[in-house]
Amino acid sequence: MPRAAPDKRTRRGETQAQARPYHHGSLKAALVAAALALAEEVGAEGISMREAARRAGVSPAAPFRHFPDRDALLAAAAAEALRRFRGEIDAALAAAPAGDPLLRLKAFGLGYLRWAMRNPAHFQILSTRGIFDLESSPELSADNARIIAMVEATLADAASAGLLRSPDTKLVTVASRALVYGFARMFIDGHFPRWKVEAEGAELLVEPLLDLFIAGIAKPRA
Repeated sequence: MPRAAPDKRTRRGETQAQARPYHHGSLKAALVAAALALAEEVGAEGISMREAARRAGVSPAAPFRHFPDRDALLAAAAAEALRRFRGEIDAALAAAPAGDPLLRLKAFGLGYLRWAMRNPAHFQILSTRGIFDLESSPELSADNARIIAMVEATLADAASAGLLRSPDTKLVTVASRALVYGFARMFIDGHFPRWKVEAEGAELLVEPLLDLFIAGIAKPRA
């Protein structure tokens, strides 16, 4: 018995679905970009596979070729956000003097806060465990650990050079993290107007704030 010819509409739909990833160059990258754009517009909680697919111009089923579920898409979005964050940190450190660990710590803080304040939705993906837990991904957890290790190494260099007021570098590491994370959250959560600081002017506080912190942890020079 002769086989029935495939429905032309189905065949056309399959051809279009197969062609779209090539139109984008990379379906996976297009979906990650769509997820990050969604985070900026409606918050990370609003990221969905269906809407990411719609924005990428593919069928609702297409994302499942690369991501088994929404958590996997969130992990990929977090990885891209972390890559951009690391780029900002690296650029800030490249501009800092190699032989001064306290100035390098300040540069790290500048890169951290400027990126967080200019990319609040992406910062929230990385920092809010209710949205995505970096520790759930071994790869992202390792990348995050490397960033923390950079701060620890910088403070260890400062301690070795006799530049720190306190010998407890762990305490200073936690304090530095609390400062930048707390400032970023105050900005993102809209607390600055309560302190008579306009949101637009908050970024102007970043450098003097870091200078004050560095002065507080630095050993007074004779």
